[in-house]
Amino acid sequence: MRLQRLLPAAILAACAFALPPLFAAMGVAFLLTQLTMSAYYALASLGLCALMGYAGQISLGQAGFFAIGGYASAFLCTRDLGAAAAPSGLVRLLDSSGLLVRWTDPYGKALLTLAPALSGLCAVLLAVLVAALLGTPVLRLKGHYLAMATLGFGIVIEKVARGTKALGGADGISAVPGLAILPGLSVTGGRAARSANFTIAWIVLALGILVLTNLVRSRPGRALRALRDGEEAAAAMGVDTARYKLKVFVIAAAFAAIAGVLLTHYNGSIGPGEAASTRSVRYVAIVAVGGMDNLVGTLVSGLVLNFLSLRGVFGSFDDAVFGAILILVMLMSPEGKAARAFRSLLPKRKVAGR
Repeated sequence: MRLQRLLPAAILAACAFALPPLFAAMGVAFLLTQLTMSAYYALASLGLCALMGYAGQISLGQAGFFAIGGYASAFLCTRDLGAAAAPSGLVRLLDSSGLLVRWTDPYGKALLTLAPALSGLCAVLLAVLVAALLGTPVLRLKGHYLAMATLGFGIVIEKVARGTKALGGADGISAVPGLAILPGLSVTGGRAARSANFTIAWIVLALGILVLTNLVRSRPGRALRALRDGEEAAAAMGVDTARYKLKVFVIAAAFAAIAGVLLTHYNGSIGPGEAASTRSVRYVAIVAVGGMDNLVGTLVSGLVLNFLSLRGVFGSFDDAVFGAILILVMLMSPEGKAARAFRSLLPKRKVAGR
């Protein structure tokens, strides 16, 4: 049983180190860029799989948490704290503690900013806080009401990002520095770091699926499945349904925020399109294709579908394809895992005489 838990993570870890030299020998090393990005998008999908597939909670706001992570980290590590003539005591304290870094942006401007690693940590904590504050009232809703509430949250995040000048407006934030993982090893773009960043991304993805696999096969995981199959029955058996729903909602948000932070530093930029509602539909479609309560299936579908999308296979119909995929899954598997999780979105039929 323990070997089964370790197998997906072990395969990912092996691919993380084996594929770069293999692709280089085959002359297709350029594919590592799209596979790196696919890994981060798949990480966000895994978090949604835990929420929807194992806890039965519908969410159309996963892209919002992805954007919170990316935007918050990008903003904190590009905001110049040394521009003031007399830096504040807090800035001097952070500087003396080694939490600030001096660097030059692509336009030749010298900046004193928060260290990218610290900004990324703050961004994830911000997403967790927002998830806790949002989830406390919203998770009292069920079915299509919960879906609409989380969709509204995602729309708000997108409009705030698009309309806030400090966040770059419609252009987003660019010139985001790399995020140092270890001395000499950073999450950053560029051909020279292509292989190293592929390895980082797939190791992070391996750790993510390992964490979730252990979660869903533990005692809390059994509680989540009981919650999915029947909230009233789970509560009658002593499961604290409100607490478990909030915890898995926060976990899903944290996975999306981590993915957003890492992808933003990898690309060196982020735009409001990452928070679009179509992005959330994409995550839902990936989970539905992989199987609502199937982490490995979601992992595979996330890697494959995102890779095809990033390679431009779907062209200008990219978002339409993911919407069509979701519809087809529902039509072709009316009694399958996908339909079971989405059945709560439909209004209940009233039985005559009741």
